[in-house]
Amino acid sequence: MLGGAADGETRHSPRDGSWPMDFIRAVAAIVWKDLAAESRSKELVSAMLVFSLLAVIIFNFALELDRNAREAVTAGVLWVTFIFAGTLGLNRSLAMEQDRGSLDGLLLTPVDRSAIYFGKMAGNVIFMAVVEAVIVPVFSLFFNRSLFSWGLGLVVVLGTLGYAAVGTLLASMAVRTRAREVMLPILLFPVTIPLVLASVRATTGFLQRLPLEEIAPWLNLLAVYDVIFVAVAFMVFDYLVEE
Repeated sequence: MLGGAADGETRHSPRDGSWPMDFIRAVAAIVWKDLAAESRSKELVSAMLVFSLLAVIIFNFALELDRNAREAVTAGVLWVTFIFAGTLGLNRSLAMEQDRGSLDGLLLTPVDRSAIYFGKMAGNVIFMAVVEAVIVPVFSLFFNRSLFSWGLGLVVVLGTLGYAAVGTLLASMAVRTRAREVMLPILLFPVTIPLVLASVRATTGFLQRLPLEEIAPWLNLLAVYDVIFVAVAFMVFDYLVEE
């Protein structure tokens, strides 16, 4: 059975007093491994950045002649850019582990499988955050809309966390299929419809300076979505990678 426990493998129980620190160290080690590998190759972030910049430029020229259309679709264009760049990153981050043969090694390490999930998710969040930090100023420049506010920052954080949480879980399923580049979007996009809708509506609300009472339901939906899917991933990740 792929990813099964190695002989003599020991895992810490939550009742073990050393479990929280061991869990945190395992997550940190996986994140550090991903960051170190990316710092050497620069394959993942560079691909996401190039895709995002091209998307912003194309949308800018496509909507250049219609100012009203530009203002109406700003939030949608922003999140389409984030979502597709994030999908590209999620696919490549797990695919590189699979191609190098290191994914099986991760699954055989004597740590809780959920630590692998949270480590990979944290790495994906960091990569997406780096791309977003570059795209937001560029997007503001091209579309002449200021995106620098605490509200928009909160929406980006919640949306990124939720997308990385679901995407990491589903990418771990799709990575072993032959058509993984096609399979991940097919699995991911329907599940993330509530997340994308809430992110776009909340972003639009902050851009239009609507009262916080009108935006709060969308922020609540984002927060609930994040909590639910992180909890689901924590419970089912071990079973998904067993086969």
